Amino acid sequence: MSLLILFVYFCSPKNLFLSMIDLQIQDKTHDEARQGEALILYAPVKADARKLYIESYGCAMNFADSEIVASILSETGFETTGDYHQADVIFINTCSIRENAETRVRNRLSQFGVEKRRNPKLIVGVLGCMAERLKSKFLEEERLVDVVVGPDAYRDLPNLIEQVESGHKAVNVLLSREETYADISPVRLNSNGITAFISITRGCNNMCSFCVVPFTRGRERSRDAHSIIEEAKNLFEAGYREVTLLGQNVDSYTWTSEDGSETVNFAQLLAQTAMVNPNLRVRFSTSHPKDITDEVLETIAKYDNICNYIHLPVQSGNSRVLELMNRTYTREWYINRIDAIRRIIPGCAISTDIIAGFCTETEEEHQETLSMMDYVQYDFAYNFTYSERPGTLAARKLEDDIPEEVKKRRLAEILAKQQAHSLMRLQEWVGKTVRVLIEGTSKKSDQDYCGRGDSGAMAIFPALTGVKPGDYANVYIERCTSATLIGKIV
Repeated sequence: MSLLILFVYFCSPKNLFLSMIDLQIQDKTHDEARQGEALILYAPVKADARKLYIESYGCAMNFADSEIVASILSETGFETTGDYHQADVIFINTCSIRENAETRVRNRLSQFGVEKRRNPKLIVGVLGCMAERLKSKFLEEERLVDVVVGPDAYRDLPNLIEQVESGHKAVNVLLSREETYADISPVRLNSNGITAFISITRGCNNMCSFCVVPFTRGRERSRDAHSIIEEAKNLFEAGYREVTLLGQNVDSYTWTSEDGSETVNFAQLLAQTAMVNPNLRVRFSTSHPKDITDEVLETIAKYDNICNYIHLPVQSGNSRVLELMNRTYTREWYINRIDAIRRIIPGCAISTDIIAGFCTETEEEHQETLSMMDYVQYDFAYNFTYSERPGTLAARKLEDDIPEEVKKRRLAEILAKQQAHSLMRLQEWVGKTVRVLIEGTSKKSDQDYCGRGDSGAMAIFPALTGVKPGDYANVYIERCTSATLIGKIV
């Protein structure tokens, strides 16, 4: 059965490679990857099948989790649909990183409420981080919601649905120290059949003061390395040609076998994944500056099919602000890691996340963030203003004292600088030939293909007979816009 994914508003394959941070306001050179978009996940359904409708908001981990949910419920007779009017069960997989991410979910629930009043048997559920944060309180605030399920409780969904069908509301938000869903083969809700996510860790041990993830996804745990490699092999055999290893902090991945005879760190896992097949391209997200090692960088340099691309969130260019954020590294440490990347992997593309207007940030400290951008010259960045989240250390201990107009002005300065850097980085490819993995047709013309090179930059080029999605092509770059390379196959 072929699987399809529908992107609401307008989307591109780049949306499948988002950082773990809310992208509601970000670099305008990559404004096609908008946090406001929902990923509506579905596959063709049989007329007599129970129908499941899923929308995912937020990070790539949520998208991957929705594939796990679809797999679990497929075992009980559900097939996914792209039309919620036909659904027996509607789930929203939610994000809690920013307040307006939660506001969008509530607005969407009110729209589903119209359908529920028309069809009282319809089950509406909330999954993911927002469900974990609010727990049973969600049932009080949103009376049309029947099911509230946290990220570690998806195996319980069939039982929870049965509870609702028997007339009861259902909640399971228990966090786990062991759950990795390693034995579940995700239903690949991705239309191109070429790129896929593989979750390698769950949860996070980094208590960044601004971040709610440790409270909504629990403590970090690493998935069995053998199950990861087996999943990569199965994907390649099924025709996939690119995998992205996912985790809140992939660099801290460490798995030890039950008998203690085998230990695998992230660099070793990268190498094992690359060795599945030289035609399987390997990406990963997200790295943490305190944990990314020279061993990881040397592994990337060693294998041609590990992409020369690293997403390395900086958040701020000032050491005092970084300490308030509890990022556990300094400006100097971050620069050391950037220098190591440039030395070990020449030409490696680097992207980042930046927060404008964190608590007590001075104008001079903001200027240090701008100077960090000038030092690194990021290929692209996800930029946004600070948004206080309930329950975080910053909400408890720090005052959100930067006026909104100041935050927005600082963000505008960051955006303008990043737009210039992104254009400069893309211009460096003009006149060169890039090996591109063809992902599909361009959103603007079915006469053109689109695909990404090693650096992650999207390229558009005329389709040729005998070349198809899933193939690698050498594309000569003739020109570029601020976000896209444009060329032809040579």
